[in-house]
Amino acid sequence: MTNPIPPVAPLQETPQRRRILRQLRSRPSAKGALISLALLIITVLVAPMFAPQNPYDLLSLDIMDGRLAPGATNFDGSLTYWLGTDSQGRDMLSAILYGLRISMMVGLIAVGLSVLIGVTLGLLAAFRGGWVDTAVMRAVDFILGFPTILVALVLLAVVGRGIDKVIIALVVVQWAHYARIMRGRALQERRKEYIEAAHNLGYPAWRIMLVHLMPNCIGPILVFGTIQIATAITLEATLSFLGVGVPVTEPSLGLLIASGFEYLLSGDYWISIFPGIALLLLILFINILGDRLRESLDPRR
Repeated sequence: MTNPIPPVAPLQETPQRRRILRQLRSRPSAKGALISLALLIITVLVAPMFAPQNPYDLLSLDIMDGRLAPGATNFDGSLTYWLGTDSQGRDMLSAILYGLRISMMVGLIAVGLSVLIGVTLGLLAAFRGGWVDTAVMRAVDFILGFPTILVALVLLAVVGRGIDKVIIALVVVQWAHYARIMRGRALQERRKEYIEAAHNLGYPAWRIMLVHLMPNCIGPILVFGTIQIATAITLEATLSFLGVGVPVTEPSLGLLIASGFEYLLSGDYWISIFPGIALLLLILFINILGDRLRESLDPRR
């Protein structure tokens, strides 16, 4: 007796992956966004090596250097503040580099955990059906029935401030999106022939879900997750701007923008403008990359 041939997931073919990569490389905007993001990530990772100042070290800050204009030097002329200083005498260039690190870390971890939870629950809901599907989708409807910022504000008001608390709040408000997308995609795929063939061959349920069903549903999750990284970064900055996100000792971009907001009309524009530009560029690069990835995965194109 010959061994049965296991069903092969049709979307996992190497030519398609090569086609997607080729399309991304052929788009100048995608290449530019990817290169810019790579350079930004490298710069943020090695920030302690060349940042003029450690904004975490409160003992190194001098209040007499507060609100210095871009290009100014400190009292003894040993340090040049190329982007100026904030009201606490913190070098804006160093604070922005460390703030970008916090934003990227929060966005990546929050989206990663949200994808893990949402994909798992959405896959179980589509594959099992019945009360599992009902329970998961009612939880999804409950989460999505409230404004995202409102849910995050309530959670942070209960659990307190901190990077870990912000990540938990972002996961709570984002996992439902991935569960709904995965469930809808899995319901379409489970009716196809290769899933029926896997059942007829006697494969266990976990193998059918993880090996055959999930890889063919991951495309929309990948696109949505890329764009949601920018959303998570924006939400973290918004929460920090409102004073309920990361502590004041952490140089978050939202806190930096908030600290200079009251000085905009007095001419000290750099305290808010430069962190805002850094946040805008980061979100722009991520959104461009997500849009180009969506176009590459769209079969109609």
